[in-house]
Amino acid sequence: MNQLNAREERPWGWFEILYEEPGLKVKRIMVRPGKRLSLQSHEQRAENWVMVQGQARFTLDDETVLLAPHQSVFIPKRSRHRMENPGVEELLFIEVQTGAYLGEDDIVRYQDDFDRC
Repeated sequence: MNQLNAREERPWGWFEILYEEPGLKVKRIMVRPGKRLSLQSHEQRAENWVMVQGQARFTLDDETVLLAPHQSVFIPKRSRHRMENPGVEELLFIEVQTGAYLGEDDIVRYQDDFDRC
């Protein structure tokens, strides 16, 4: 299990866990300019993402929208989703996970810029 507030580096940026209890996890996530998360889904959890800083290109299944600070999106279980930073500043958002299992291994990757499929 991750330690709260311990930053975990990823090829696209980093995340840190702000709060965790059974069935609930809150993360702060930073995506570097020009980078994106993998196109992925989760079997055991849903997520809410709240934009804090920067611009985002967000994909949910077959729809892609642009997001700005203070906007939010809901990601149901098993929905394919991705966050991308098309801007020139860091993209920062809060992720709230809810579900029966919240482990990092509950990720099905469909496409990944860093060959993690």
